[in-house]
Amino acid sequence: MTQIPITSTPAGPGVTLYTLRNAHDMRVLISDRGATLISWWAPDRYGRVADILLGYPDHQGYQKNPPYFGSLVGRWGNRIAKGRFSVDGAEYLVDRNDGDNHLHGGDAGFHLAQWRAEPGRDGLRLTLESPDGDGGFPGTVQVSVLYSLDDDGRLSIDYSAGSDAPTPLNLTSHGYFNLSGGGSDIYDHILSIDADAYLQIDRQLIPTGLADVAGSAFDFRQPAPIGPRLAWPDTQLKLAGGFDHCYCLRPQNQDTHVAGQSRNVQPLREVATVYDPGSGRHLSVSTTENGLQFYSGNFLAGIHGRAAQPYAIHDGFCLEAQAYPNQINSPDAEAVILRPGQLYRQTTTYQLSVR
Repeated sequence: MTQIPITSTPAGPGVTLYTLRNAHDMRVLISDRGATLISWWAPDRYGRVADILLGYPDHQGYQKNPPYFGSLVGRWGNRIAKGRFSVDGAEYLVDRNDGDNHLHGGDAGFHLAQWRAEPGRDGLRLTLESPDGDGGFPGTVQVSVLYSLDDDGRLSIDYSAGSDAPTPLNLTSHGYFNLSGGGSDIYDHILSIDADAYLQIDRQLIPTGLADVAGSAFDFRQPAPIGPRLAWPDTQLKLAGGFDHCYCLRPQNQDTHVAGQSRNVQPLREVATVYDPGSGRHLSVSTTENGLQFYSGNFLAGIHGRAAQPYAIHDGFCLEAQAYPNQINSPDAEAVILRPGQLYRQTTTYQLSVR
């Protein structure tokens, strides 16, 4: 891979943008506020370059960022029911910022934190110390994230973390994609997800149980356009206003444990693809995680982004690799508790090509 230096640009008071560039002039912009993916500039089949990420026109929008555009979210990606959980018999109440529930680390989660950036030959490393009691979570957590972009158009996100006390940890990237470059909605995007089951939800978007995808709008085992599926008369779609559900990805290792790690370890494997016929852009998602949240941009309407017109519903989609929502309150809670001496590790990649 050609080693192209990472460049930096001031983006506002105390905020810096870093540009990762590969040999084909594909560019990814990352902010040290929230370790946020700001832009991903890439050509279509005709060589026309466009930004495939949704976001704000300037740094001011990211000061609060309620949609979590491009953010790295933590300590807990997705929801915790009633903002409550227990670890080793001790009960904790964390920020409730989504009705009665906790969402994406709370009002002052990792998405608004000022990360320390260290550009290097292997990519852009961002680090953060989350103190004991941050958002209501126990333990001081040291988090490190490495962003790298290779000449094959693969954006890799490598996460690691340690804690001085037992604490739930579930990190993910919340980038909103539109492979058309914002020229249209995502209805024509063709999606595949390698999962036989997904988690059904209640009205507060908290999981209620496992369901087979077979015969439902949620079956993307074979590639299918997103738009027609959104129109299916499915109660689950009505509850969320579209897709906002976690898919249970097919495991390759059923019970593999690695010394020093706190959860089942899956190999990095391709779990989803998205293709936009209009532009020819193709996105492949690979991860070591067990869950993949597919969100169809159900609450984008009226948000002022980079375009002249505000965003509309389903103008973007998210594929967030993570643990299962509310898993800390499930029988499998131990798998998402990071204990002293253990190392949280996760890798997710998004590879962009043209077909």
